[in-house]
Amino acid sequence: MSSAADHKALARELAAAYAGRSAATAPSERDPGFDLAGAYAVESELARTRRAGGARTVGRKVGFANKAMWRVLKLDTLVWAHMYDDTVHYAKGGLASLPVGRMFSPKIEPEIVFKLKRPLAAGGLDAAAVLDAVEWLALGFEIIDCVFPDWKFAPVDFVAAFGLHAALVVGEPVQVAAPDIPALVDRLAGFKVRLMKNGKLAAEGSGRNALRSPALCLGELAAGIARRTGAEPLAGGDLVSSGTLTSSLPIAAGETWSAEVEAIDLRPLTLHALG
Repeated sequence: MSSAADHKALARELAAAYAGRSAATAPSERDPGFDLAGAYAVESELARTRRAGGARTVGRKVGFANKAMWRVLKLDTLVWAHMYDDTVHYAKGGLASLPVGRMFSPKIEPEIVFKLKRPLAAGGLDAAAVLDAVEWLALGFEIIDCVFPDWKFAPVDFVAAFGLHAALVVGEPVQVAAPDIPALVDRLAGFKVRLMKNGKLAAEGSGRNALRSPALCLGELAAGIARRTGAEPLAGGDLVSSGTLTSSLPIAAGETWSAEVEAIDLRPLTLHALG
């Protein structure tokens, strides 16, 4: 799958699988030589096609934001994919509804969402320097969807398949003011999150699960993008969904999911999953 024609064909196949709710064979299973360069070429083709169809890219989502996994998976940084204006949804008053019935095998992840106010430098940034480029942050839910059977995939498959991105629900934004950054650095590294399903605790996590802090995860994303030839840099106005804070859990129509945090001033978020 090394040619542009191969990348375009794979992009069409994966897009059709998602649109038709049909299973697909992971690219790494059919071609052990399929690498990250090829995967990002497929992801870029998907973005090009979506833009040609009228969609607008609005930022990135990250995956594998866990350094303990990198050596096993032969990664030197996290991976990423685009998000779009028709996949990002904003909650009102901390409440949102989202259809999931036409997704193949959706799961839910609580995440911290950032909006950049200016481009982020390419590397060597501590959490405070990263936050200085952030306009606001919010609690969010990313809905991921996988057309590979039994959710079995490698990082290259993740990248090629839209980064598994199906939707992002953004909670109430909190502005990042310069005087608040030192305290926010500590809170992002130490806050706790509880994920509830139909009012019952489903999972717990913390900011440390996203590269020790979602702010550091954002900085690593900027650095990783800068090291990849031809990758579009992060820009002012971009949204970044900075990696799951708990395990990913299946979501189905009729369920109500809520997330709340402690030790950081972010409003709880509730999502009603529709058919």
